[in-house]
Amino acid sequence: MAIFKYKGIDPKGKKVQGRIVAANVADLEMRLDHMNLELITCREVSSNRSVFGGGKITRQELINFCVHMEQMTRVGVPILEALKDLRDSVDDGRFREILSALVSSIEGGKTLSQAMEEFPRVFDEVFTNLIRAGEQSGELGTVLKDLIESLKWQDELAAQTKKVLMYPAFVSLVVVGVLFFLMLYLVPQMVAFIQSMGEEIPLHTEVLIFISNIFVDYWYLILSLPLAGVILLGYLMRVMPGVRYIVDAIKLRLWVIGPILRKITLGRFANCFALLYSSGMTVLSCIKISEGITGNRVIARALGDVRQQIADGHAISESFESAGIFPPLVLRMFKVGESTGGLDEALLNISYFYNRDVRDSVDKLQAMIEPAMTVVLGLILGWVMISVLGPIYDIISRMSL
Repeated sequence: MAIFKYKGIDPKGKKVQGRIVAANVADLEMRLDHMNLELITCREVSSNRSVFGGGKITRQELINFCVHMEQMTRVGVPILEALKDLRDSVDDGRFREILSALVSSIEGGKTLSQAMEEFPRVFDEVFTNLIRAGEQSGELGTVLKDLIESLKWQDELAAQTKKVLMYPAFVSLVVVGVLFFLMLYLVPQMVAFIQSMGEEIPLHTEVLIFISNIFVDYWYLILSLPLAGVILLGYLMRVMPGVRYIVDAIKLRLWVIGPILRKITLGRFANCFALLYSSGMTVLSCIKISEGITGNRVIARALGDVRQQIADGHAISESFESAGIFPPLVLRMFKVGESTGGLDEALLNISYFYNRDVRDSVDKLQAMIEPAMTVVLGLILGWVMISVLGPIYDIISRMSL
């Protein structure tokens, strides 16, 4: 398969251009014909890549995809017809191209899961394996329904994660902005007046002047060094797995935020594991696939160790307990699920508990950050006012005497 950049024309005579995956030019013409387009020119861009390049299909579009396919499957509409109906109704051009590629692949003899494997950046390994399990068991409608709930849960979880990270970042940005205004503009203006009076300057005012001079002389370094550090760290995390592991370990140990991130990661793992296990996959396969969706190398490595111990014949609960990083709730649920045979239900309970706990923790964090940042900003302003206005008040008092 390769990516072709094409120019075509629709039935109304309007020129259309885009990119699409196809085996060859003849396959490209057939796929464009399914999109009611007539090929004008085409050029092969590359092979073994996703149709998007740098594009992205949103989670909401995937939810709509699953909802449509679940409804059509439930009422007995063939998969191919359901895909064609959805292809003709979606507004996003990139997603329409993907759906056209799925239709063409299925018409060529592939199953839905095999067609989805051509787009790993849209349909991840968990998604594809669940669809395959649904096809093999004849319960595709049930799998799609579970996927809808899982994607909605992931959407809510992503929103909670953004709240954890974005709110403190925004408040910190406001504090830093106020600090720069004080050090670069207000303090130099007031200090120039104090120094012109020829009075002795207190120590805390001298410290303020010293810090203000650093900001005035090296403001570009103060702004650029943190940004350069973030870029360098991101590069090292990409090229050196050890650095990524250390950063992920630090994330889990951060004060207040670390426990929330751990709950988010474990909740994502539990939800993924439960979906895969309930679809009929083995425990080892569930753990192996779940390793790739945790988003944290520390937990992924621990899951790899757990998978190895289970493969060596140890019990599931014992293997998770020996990893040493999973909290009592997870271990207890694994023991309950292992003893009752309801491992998927036990893991869904973990996901539910963590989702609720994360929501409560985020609300508490926001309630705590607001007064904390107010206190920090108040202390900075108080120090500046005392350091600047104190000497001015002394000068005015002497003049009045």
